[in-house]
Amino acid sequence: MASVNMTEKLPGPIYVFTMPVRIWHWLHALSIGVLIVTGYLIANPLASISGEASDHFLMGNIRFVHFVSAFVFAIGLFVRVYLAIVGNKYARGLFIVPVWRGVYWKRLWHEVKFYALLTRKTGKSIGHNPLAQFAMWIFNVLVAFFMVCTGFALYSQGTGADSWADNLFGWVFVLEASSQTVRMWHLLGMWLMLFFVIIHIYMAIRADFASRQNGVSAMINGWRTFKDDGPRDPQ
Repeated sequence: MASVNMTEKLPGPIYVFTMPVRIWHWLHALSIGVLIVTGYLIANPLASISGEASDHFLMGNIRFVHFVSAFVFAIGLFVRVYLAIVGNKYARGLFIVPVWRGVYWKRLWHEVKFYALLTRKTGKSIGHNPLAQFAMWIFNVLVAFFMVCTGFALYSQGTGADSWADNLFGWVFVLEASSQTVRMWHLLGMWLMLFFVIIHIYMAIRADFASRQNGVSAMINGWRTFKDDGPRDPQ
């Protein structure tokens, strides 16, 4: 994150999100959406269909789509770690949150009031604003890795002992031997991700309409633009 004087004027549009980061973002969003829908259906199966079971493999197909999306989600997460290492400073913002700065918490609280409709004033951030950065670190890093570990631990029950999934994620059942409890953990993570998706969409749309910078379009074309030339947040 670049630190500048609060009175510094903005030079104009700034290229923030590189194409690999943008591609990851939309694939990540798509995989989350598919995982939530299919995960809900797996937890709450559809009603039985009459006829021969061999003619109906709907839930099997739903599970297959869930597994494919899980691989996209997991591989994408590790690719995102790589992009943070080789990418620009804004790509690292997802993993490095400056919680040691007092001013960071002050600006985060200001953003909380802005999105809670308690104030109309908002700062300017070249990368993600402090609240968005903190929320994405919680859900796209901590919760995401939690979902990968619990999800593939459950997947290992189908692949069997000594399979790659069991060797990599079987330790989850050392922490919690009950498969049903791990399933409940995974389901709870799904609801947390759904909550994050709803809040994230709201914040992005509100940023476009009411803040001093663009929101959704920045993740489409990569450029951060600003609506006036006033002072900005040093993020």
